Amino acid sequence: MDFICGVRHLLFSYFLINGILITIQTKEEVILDMKAAGGELGWLTWPLDQGERSGWEVVQRTLNGSQFYSYSVCNVGEREQDNWLRTTFIQRRPAASRVFVEIQFIVRDCNSFDGASLTCKETFNLYTSESDADVGTTFRKGQFKKVTTIAPDEITSKNDLRINTETRVVENLSRKGFYLAFQDIGACIAILSVRVYYKTCPATVKSLASFPETVAGGENQALKEVNGVCTDNAISENLPRIYCTVDGEWVVPVGQCQCKPGYEEVEDTCQECQQGFFKAAASGDKCEPCPANTQSLKSGALSCPCMDGFYRAPNDPPNGPCSGLPSAPKDLVATTTQLSAGKLVLSWSPPADTGGRNDITYSVDCQRCESNVCQACGEKIRYEPASTGLTDTKVLVSELDAHLNYTFTVEAHSGVSLLALPRSKPPSTSALTTSLHYTDPPKITSMRLVERTPTSLSLSWDVSPRPRALSPPIRYELNYRKKDDNLGMTTYTVLKLEKNLVQVNELNPGTAYLFRVQAFTGDGGAGGSSMEEQFETLPEGHLPQNNTAVIFGAAVGGAVMLFIVAVVLFLRRRKRNSHTRQGPEDTYFSSSEQLKPLKTYVDPHTYEDPNVAVLKFATEIHPSHVTKQKVIGAGEFGEVYRGILKAPGRKEVAVAIKTLKPGYTEKQRQDFLSEASIMGQFAHQNIIRLEGVVTKFKHAMIVTEYMENGALDRYLKDHDGEFSSFQLVGMLRGIAAGMKYLSDMSYVHRDLAARNILVNNTLECKVSDFGLSRVLEDDPEGTYTTSGGKIPIRWTAPEAIAYRKFTSASDVWSFGIVMWEVMAFGERPYWDMSNHEVMKAINEAFRLPAPMDCPSAVYQLMLQCWLQDRSKRPRFGDIVSLLDKLLRSPDSLKTIADFDPRVSIRLPSTSGSDGSPFRSVSEWLESIKMSQYSENFTCAGIVTMDQVLQMKNEDIKNIGVRLPGHLKRIAYSILGLKDQTSTLSVFAV
Repeated sequence: MDFICGVRHLLFSYFLINGILITIQTKEEVILDMKAAGGELGWLTWPLDQGERSGWEVVQRTLNGSQFYSYSVCNVGEREQDNWLRTTFIQRRPAASRVFVEIQFIVRDCNSFDGASLTCKETFNLYTSESDADVGTTFRKGQFKKVTTIAPDEITSKNDLRINTETRVVENLSRKGFYLAFQDIGACIAILSVRVYYKTCPATVKSLASFPETVAGGENQALKEVNGVCTDNAISENLPRIYCTVDGEWVVPVGQCQCKPGYEEVEDTCQECQQGFFKAAASGDKCEPCPANTQSLKSGALSCPCMDGFYRAPNDPPNGPCSGLPSAPKDLVATTTQLSAGKLVLSWSPPADTGGRNDITYSVDCQRCESNVCQACGEKIRYEPASTGLTDTKVLVSELDAHLNYTFTVEAHSGVSLLALPRSKPPSTSALTTSLHYTDPPKITSMRLVERTPTSLSLSWDVSPRPRALSPPIRYELNYRKKDDNLGMTTYTVLKLEKNLVQVNELNPGTAYLFRVQAFTGDGGAGGSSMEEQFETLPEGHLPQNNTAVIFGAAVGGAVMLFIVAVVLFLRRRKRNSHTRQGPEDTYFSSSEQLKPLKTYVDPHTYEDPNVAVLKFATEIHPSHVTKQKVIGAGEFGEVYRGILKAPGRKEVAVAIKTLKPGYTEKQRQDFLSEASIMGQFAHQNIIRLEGVVTKFKHAMIVTEYMENGALDRYLKDHDGEFSSFQLVGMLRGIAAGMKYLSDMSYVHRDLAARNILVNNTLECKVSDFGLSRVLEDDPEGTYTTSGGKIPIRWTAPEAIAYRKFTSASDVWSFGIVMWEVMAFGERPYWDMSNHEVMKAINEAFRLPAPMDCPSAVYQLMLQCWLQDRSKRPRFGDIVSLLDKLLRSPDSLKTIADFDPRVSIRLPSTSGSDGSPFRSVSEWLESIKMSQYSENFTCAGIVTMDQVLQMKNEDIKNIGVRLPGHLKRIAYSILGLKDQTSTLSVFAV
């Protein structure tokens, strides 16, 4: 009896201290609350009557005028105790299949009882029994099912009160109600409070959809799908849905509602757009102000019409701004050209007012006038590039006749010009006219010596076309200089002339001079220029010579001069070409940056003392500057931590810290640090960056930059179907750039795989893990031969497997496998085939098929990487160039390679009774890594493979498969199952 009294005393102390905390506000729906009941609960004890100390007893106390009850039992000195306490019938809400039982209790320390420690217990059991009706006082132990054994976290001694709170879950309830029972097997216990509740997701409005209060599901239905209803003036293409979690929280809204056209969202309601604003389509966007040159005269507008005098072109968005007509072009100028006769260039400036458009084009109209009669120029006149649809502000006009008057009109057009024609818009607002008298630009056709003396030379020249009587006069400009220039300077003398002949005086005897003549029209136009001609004065004391002998000498001298010039030009061109000549592959793939020489990698294993290599290529870090935070993985030599590096004078940065496990050998330490010696030689944004090493202290460490998203294969598996092909190709481009850098340094990685690519928070991929990497030797084949060591078969080129010959070409093969992993979102290459099967299949020309939704151009590059002849595989420079080309033209990624689900999903050889290759739906889902949807199929009544084969895409969506990647994987698998004969024959390798 003193045991019970002790418990009662402690119990009263509990109520006295915690009385004001009895009522606890919660979000749960409570269906039994022992504290809130206040009065005696009438719970059933069993055995019904075995004496004063036989079983559970009710303890009653009064606090602040209220009575509180608890149940206790303390038969610690008696053997084989089996005391039961059963609650009254607890009604269950139909949807609540999962309830929580929260128990507050006290357990006495068995060591506090003298002589009872051998029979004393410190635990009790929780049971439950379901029923469709209250069975009254009928009690049978066999009807109860054990939920759990409850043990205290803290045990109460004689004078030290320790209250425990434990919560247990009772699942899979299906009948109208249930009982809870507590079994004592020999402990000293006081149950202070029992609270039974279930969780609900409260009624809510999310994304303009209203959802009712929903009972949370059980573990077998972790997410309960709930349909919603759009609020007023909101619509949705798909039924709005949301999921209620087991914890009573709303998550993952699907198919959100959007305000109708003319309405916008304001505090979970849809309100009309104000006057002067519009909204064209149902969306989550706000109403927009009417664009330029438009107006809206009422609220709730779906669009804004154009104001008078402004228009929208047929290709303009219906809710874009309206634009006016362009003004006339400015500053129209006609310039004669020296290229040939009958040509001129028309140029002008863009209009001052484009009407708010950027699709301005120009047209040119020509009229020719003769004897005051004007007519269209006709088809004889040619325009380059064209006379209409011009986007540039100039045009070359050819086939003009000399000494005629031409009138050119240039008109500006835009996408709305045709719309304005019915309104008779004056053409003067968009046209500009110029008139000119065209004359072929004069050109010097020949120059000759008329007479020479020791101090003078007389020259004449011909001009074409010859001037007509009414044509503007032609002026000439003569430039001449001494041929020899010993002072390093060239001095020209310029004469302005009105005629095509001249006598040049005050020359030096016996000296060669070089002459050039250029013609100019009277209006300032430049004509053709002659070639530079050489003429020589007579030696001092010689008589003047007429032009006959001089012409002959000049002709000979000119020919010699032309020959010398031609030879010099030929030699200079040949020299220039010799420096720029490339092979056909260089012409296509190489750039100036690629042709720069790179440093060559130095193998740290060639150092007699590996510590010297580490000190040469890596920065030593003091361990006090490195702080470990959390273990993120385990490497070959020890654990890998996430941490912080705070070096003096530098900002604090997040880092990954590789450690060397205790008990290492000296060889293990050298192998561990050799990776740092390798990484320390690289500096590229797509190669993992080495921050430094710790070598001079007991615990060696390698510190690298921290990559938040971890290994690429795991990251892609966790985000299956979430990235576009463009994003995936961008990742591959980064990996290829890093590998190009390594190959340019004469370096072979040997273990290139998605697991050895790290991803940061900007999705930038970096090559890491240089444990198997080796340098290329200077042998003719550029190979590295190893006599031992593990080879990653699924990623390794066939020649490397067969002969252990590793080259950059074998790394290219591995890169092709990485491409497949990325496009397949981390799927295992060759699925569950054994290494032997993989080697046999490759030797028989089998290649991995295109993953789902893989662009054809990307898959073709994979196949090029997997060519049997390694010399025909692309180089990493080629791969980077091709991936850059694809990224610059995203449309090139829209063509999808053929996908064969029979190959992509390898089927087992066993067969179910319904003829499918699987014995059950769950076995099939597990084979395609979609076992998380087993419950969805079961709840939908899809329990046989025959039913699976009848499913369509809409059926798969309806059972709750929403992620695009998962939906495609299941759909393509079903497609493959329908042709099991072809499937199995593909894998008869």
